[in-house]
Amino acid sequence: MIKEIWEKIEVEVSFVESYINQCKKENKRLFMSSSFQTHSIPMLHIISNIDNTIPVIFLDTGFHFPETIVYRNIIQKELELNILTVKSDVAKIDLMRDDGKFLFSCDPDLCCRINKVNTLEKIRRDYDVWITGVRADQNNKRKDLKYIGSTSDGTERFHPMINWTDKMVNAYIHKTKLPSHPLERYGYTSIGCAPCTTKPTHDQRSGRWAGSQKTECGLHSNVIS
Repeated sequence: MIKEIWEKIEVEVSFVESYINQCKKENKRLFMSSSFQTHSIPMLHIISNIDNTIPVIFLDTGFHFPETIVYRNIIQKELELNILTVKSDVAKIDLMRDDGKFLFSCDPDLCCRINKVNTLEKIRRDYDVWITGVRADQNNKRKDLKYIGSTSDGTERFHPMINWTDKMVNAYIHKTKLPSHPLERYGYTSIGCAPCTTKPTHDQRSGRWAGSQKTECGLHSNVIS
């Protein structure tokens, strides 16, 4: 079983390397986004081995768990990544309504749009290819995504982990001895901003915006396969 899993991983890694090298030959400007969760760390490791100068964008919303910031720093040091931490132009105090409620508690879609979608939109204008860590098995909205897609405004997107499974992720982390997110040991499988993250009840992302119909922050909602 382990051998079969690693055969799949090796095929995936080879494909990623070929794709990135082809992009570089075509002088395409690449960047990767990461929220620094355990399941996306294998791809950061793979990217670092291919070209660790590729920028890795981390969107600092101001609401992350302290453990996430610590984990990001550990991964940056271990993999020698070119991490660019960016924040919204909107001050944190302006994310609070007149009644004293933060947007994450009453309008999480707007909160995500300001902190993540709008912030990354400004950055990706300077690049041709956006590498993500999304996987088809994370939820129903991602299951139909392909390796290559684009946003509605034409940015090329590369989903190198789209066919990865938990077994593949775990096997890769075990063999390469990569560290896991500190909160994973407490039962968290998908970790975003602290106010909007709880432990999951069924699928991996069920702890995100629990109790609401919201399942995505918006970064991956306008993908055209």
